[in-house]
Amino acid sequence: MDTRGIEQMLSELRSVSQAAQNKPVDAADAPAGGVSFADALNNALKEVSAAQKEAREMAQDFSAGDSSTNLQDVMINLQKANLSFQQMVQVRNRLVSAYQDIMNMSV
Repeated sequence: MDTRGIEQMLSELRSVSQAAQNKPVDAADAPAGGVSFADALNNALKEVSAAQKEAREMAQDFSAGDSSTNLQDVMINLQKANLSFQQMVQVRNRLVSAYQDIMNMSV
């Protein structure tokens, strides 16, 4: 089982916790050359946006009568874009919920 992602997330959580407590962050606790959470989230948003754009363009091509675009491909791409958007909404909901849980913790 690959635990690099878990180890990286734990080290990021430790460094954030130490920063919140105004303690110096150890170099050993810093993420080791991995992708930051913000970068991963930004990349996911860009992928969702690209999928929606591609599906919209395919639907417009099909509506315009482009003979190289068939209905099955249009519907599949529209469903893929919809699923990726719904997944991103669920991620956002989980992030908001986690933020609210953290804000409600007593210090």
